[in-house]
This record gives sequence, structure tokens and C-alpha cells, in this order.
Amino acid sequence: MENSHLIRIWNKGSIAYIQLNRPEKANAYNEAMLDTLAGTLENIAIDAEVRVLIISGAGNQSFCAGADIHEIRQRNYADALNLKSAKVFDKIALFPQITLAAINGAAVGGGLELALACDIRIAVENATFFFPETKLGLIPAAGGTRRLPKIVGIPRAKELILGGRVWNVNDAMRWGLVNEVVQCEDLLAQAQKWGEEIAQRDPVALQLAKKSLDFQSENGLASSFELVSEALLYQLK
Repeated sequence: MENSHLIRIWNKGSIAYIQLNRPEKANAYNEAMLDTLAGTLENIAIDAEVRVLIISGAGNQSFCAGADIHEIRQRNYADALNLKSAKVFDKIALFPQITLAAINGAAVGGGLELALACDIRIAVENATFFFPETKLGLIPAAGGTRRLPKIVGIPRAKELILGGRVWNVNDAMRWGLVNEVVQCEDLLAQAQKWGEEIAQRDPVALQLAKKSLDFQSENGLASSFELVSEALLYQLK
């Protein structure tokens, strides 16, 4: 795969791993990385052997610093990169398998938006979370303004996006941004443990449950009735 050095990919049983591999740039993404990530996601999505996808960053300082600042200095390029990252992160949010972000450090801007697109988030003790966009004359346009309020509520989302607050893992746990906090050396092992437990469940039931939860989050309880009915019919087979 072209530019495959930008991400690392491997499988362990029914778990697929993607690791952002630009530690010298705090795992910031550029256009080439997003293209590689999009192609990798498409391949994993159709792999019947994969039940869970775990996304992490290389090194122990940064999960992902968002868009590479050197590539967004030109406003037109920044807009194009935001549009591309939004499409890639939507792929993650709509991914048929269960997705888990193993957050090994700072999740900043688009990096936090990537984590928000995942179903489950596990973070190390020194992880931090913040959106610098408004200071740069931008907004979190790759899903941050849509997904963050659904997870932490509108007041806390405004605290992060408008107020520019930096959250540590205690803040993130308190407001439901992360599901678990672990020591750095235990991160991938604990993510794998989550993955193995999820992978033991019925894959069709997992997909239906995920779809129902996400649809309800987007459209409200009443609108999810059709999906719930589909799930009940599956149970009766």
C-alpha cells in the first residue's frame, strides 16, 4: 500500500489494529495519512474475520495531534483537509465492527475528533484532551461539534470547544469522554482485553445494537423503533 509507513496495521485473531505512525509529528495526520487510513478502513470493514478495530498512536506522548500544522497554513488546504478528515472519521463512526480508541497521550483537535468517532475510548493516565481550533480561527469541523455534545453534554462541550479548556483523564472520566483509564504500559493489553470480550459476542447482534444506539443518538428514541424491531426479529430466528 502506498504511504503504508504512515500507519501500522496488524491483526490478532478477530481484532484488527491500526496505529498512527508519525511520532516525530505527534502522530498528526496529513493528506497522505488520511488517504492511507481511508483505504485501510475499507479493507478491514469487509473482512469477515474482524470483529473489533483498535486505533492507537505510536509512542507514549501523543495519540494524535490533529492535522499537521505545516499542511494547514494555507486556508484553502486547511478546508480541504478538514473535509477529508470529516469523511474519514465518519467512516470510523459508521464502521460495521466495534471500534476502540486506545489513547496513548494527547488527543488534540482532529485527534480528539478521531477518538470521538470510536465506540469506546481507553486512555493512559497522562492523556490530555483539548480543541485549539477557535484560537486558530477554525472550528472542530471533522465531527467534534456533532459528537462531543452527545457524549459529554452541551455545557461541557462548550467548555472544551469555546473555552479552550484542557481536560486531563480525571475530567474525561468524570464527564464520560473515556470509558477507562490505565497505566501506559497496560494500554494495548487492556484494549485487547476489551476487544476479546466484545469479539465473543454475536457479530450480527453487535452490529444491530450499535446501529440502534447510534441511530437513537442521532434521531431520538421514537425514530429507533424500526431498528429495535429488526433486532427483536433477529432474536426470534
